[in-house]
Amino acid sequence: MTDLSCPLFWRDARMPYVELRQVKDGRQVCYALHSHSQWSLGAITQGLSEFRYQGEVYPVAAGDLVVVNPHWVHACNPVEDEPWSYLMLYVDLPWLTELCFREGLLAEPVWQDLDTAKLTFPYWYQRYCDLAACLLNPEADLLHKQTHLVDFLTGLLHHLVTAPVQSLPQAPEKMQALAAYLDQRVDQEVSLENLCALSGYSEGHLVRSFKKYFGLTPHAYQVNRRVELGRQELKAGKPIAEAALAAGFADQSHFQRTFKRLMAATPNQYRQVLSP
Repeated sequence: MTDLSCPLFWRDARMPYVELRQVKDGRQVCYALHSHSQWSLGAITQGLSEFRYQGEVYPVAAGDLVVVNPHWVHACNPVEDEPWSYLMLYVDLPWLTELCFREGLLAEPVWQDLDTAKLTFPYWYQRYCDLAACLLNPEADLLHKQTHLVDFLTGLLHHLVTAPVQSLPQAPEKMQALAAYLDQRVDQEVSLENLCALSGYSEGHLVRSFKKYFGLTPHAYQVNRRVELGRQELKAGKPIAEAALAAGFADQSHFQRTFKRLMAATPNQYRQVLSP
């Protein structure tokens, strides 16, 4: 019997800039607060859940879409064992930025965050579900999937850019340098004392300020980056043990526990892709 709580992932090597996640029973699917480098769009297909996004909490229900900017901290979790199911589309930022620029939605090929967190609009919800059905259909050909994706995204983004744009608060240069330092040392151990020495901040000020600007403590930020790197390694076909090592985890079991806590899926589940 199929486990409905087990996430299903669709990817196609011919469309490496997009992937889709489907969960048919999300009552046991719980995420820790996290972020990712892709722009993502989710659809609640059944039931109720709670969407935490940049310090705000949004109740969401069947028919709602949630919009997640790259690097914005978020989590979507069940409400008191209420049944819920969802779809989540992840789109690589460089590809989406170029698409928006060519479409005239950006004055230059530099991503602009969107201010919309939740969208309750039956027209866009149905179009999202139609797109997901197309991507998940093994009989749909490549051109159909590509054109369906581009048509949907350009139409929706034309709709969303009419909302005011509100980006994350600009971090001071020292904070940006600390984030870059952690980005460059994802697979290495970094101490708080080392970060303080680099920035000149006290321990408490550094942790508070970093969380203010990046939504996560320095440690949680590095762990999040490690999971992202591990995810990229798995997506490239690397064995779990190799992905764990490349992402800086001490052992495979630590990687598996952390990956599941942030991704609400095991590394093995993520590797098992539905046929294009």
